[in-house]
Amino acid sequence: MRKVSTDEITEAVKELTIRANYELPEEAVTVFEEALKREESPLGREVLNQILENAKAAALERMPYCQDTGVTVVFLEIGQEVVIEGGDLMEAVNEGVRRATKEGFLRASMVWDPLFERKNTGDNTPAVVHTEIVPGDRVRIIVAPKGAGSENTSRLAMLKPADGWEGVKRFILETVKNAGPNACPPLTVGVGIGGNFEYCAYLAKKALLRPYGQRHRDSKIARVEEELMEEINKLGLGPMGFGGTVTAVDVRVEVFPCHIASLPVAVNIQCHATRHAEKVI
Repeated sequence: MRKVSTDEITEAVKELTIRANYELPEEAVTVFEEALKREESPLGREVLNQILENAKAAALERMPYCQDTGVTVVFLEIGQEVVIEGGDLMEAVNEGVRRATKEGFLRASMVWDPLFERKNTGDNTPAVVHTEIVPGDRVRIIVAPKGAGSENTSRLAMLKPADGWEGVKRFILETVKNAGPNACPPLTVGVGIGGNFEYCAYLAKKALLRPYGQRHRDSKIARVEEELMEEINKLGLGPMGFGGTVTAVDVRVEVFPCHIASLPVAVNIQCHATRHAEKVI
């Protein structure tokens, strides 16, 4: 068994939270540069140029790429041969977020009591944490800040099996169309199909972490991703909703077996701030 201290996890979460908010992944910058070549609208090209300039300035000046530093979503893949020692794992994650918010000058956006007082927690905690036990003796930490603009436009539906692929596609396209400029396109669209009510939403969220252009290993699902990309870009929303040919820069679909009477579908929309960073301890 390999021992990993909660202090290591706290430090890693702090580092990743700041980095994710300051730096777009290099592959995202490349995708936006390629989108600039495809965009036919002059205003759309201007928007993409500003997005690229903003990314460059944020990384250089060490400041948040977007003022909405979001809900801090943390994915923990914990090796089954790892022993976490030194304290509570969830508190270690939240302490990392707390320190990142203070030291990185990140906006505190989380509120207690979502229905009534909505008092700010003051340090952007608690994080939303997803844990998975995997083979091995390492801990993989992925931090993916998620802003409210795109998250508020995401949707989930419990369709009937008879709705089939056409029903699923119609729901996805309607979700993107209704999101419009509120989701700050160009978008990355994560789709989860199958599982149950909560698991398809998890699949859609996790799909956003897949590298750009990496198609699903199942060729049938890969064709679905390509079809959705084409149909979404035909909507004409364009960068920031000003109209154009580039509404989405990627669509990723994850699937899971489901009940014979169900067809769960979740769409998790990601704005152009495709922020995430990872580290293996």
